[in-house]
Amino acid sequence: MQPFHDFRFPLGVSFGATGGPEWKNEIVALTSGHEQRNARWASSRHHYDAGTGLRSLADLEEVLGFFEARCGSLLAFRFRDPFDHQSCAADKPIAATDQVLGQGDGKQAVFQLQKRYGDYQRTISKPVPGSVRVAVGGIEKQEPADFTVDVLTGQIVFKPDRIPPAGMSVTAGFAFDVPVRFDTDRLTISVKSFKAGEIPTIPIIEVKA
Repeated sequence: MQPFHDFRFPLGVSFGATGGPEWKNEIVALTSGHEQRNARWASSRHHYDAGTGLRSLADLEEVLGFFEARCGSLLAFRFRDPFDHQSCAADKPIAATDQVLGQGDGKQAVFQLQKRYGDYQRTISKPVPGSVRVAVGGIEKQEPADFTVDVLTGQIVFKPDRIPPAGMSVTAGFAFDVPVRFDTDRLTISVKSFKAGEIPTIPIIEVKA
């Protein structure tokens, strides 16, 4: 696995970024006029352009410093998706019952954070520290008395004497970041052009574990 720096891209800039998810599908047109569609990827991959989030020369300097510290595309980091960064709707408070992680069997101690979009289940690997709330059977549990959170994998680990009983639903609510890297090794920026309103392109792409 390539190195990951547990640092977040400048938050103010990320909220002005553009981008979103991408799927890779294969569509074959048959001689009958029908289509055959196949999914090439099991999960989506997110792309962003952080250039649109720059509002000042101070933002530009902060991003340049961050880019240098990551050695361009070498080191991955956290990025706050401006459109999708919590377990519930943007206008709702995070609750311990937002997302179903599974059901207890009396033995399983580890549960992976995930977010559902209809039938699609997205693995969440970079929860925001301190944001995770967990419930078993609708009753909220407490960290660290009942469980711990690995903020680098998104795994919830229950204490041996707090393992969810069989048949009890395990749920969670959380804020999360996306693990990403710069999708370039070179930034081309002109201070004169920036002052005149020209926004540099700063491509960022999600990395998969």
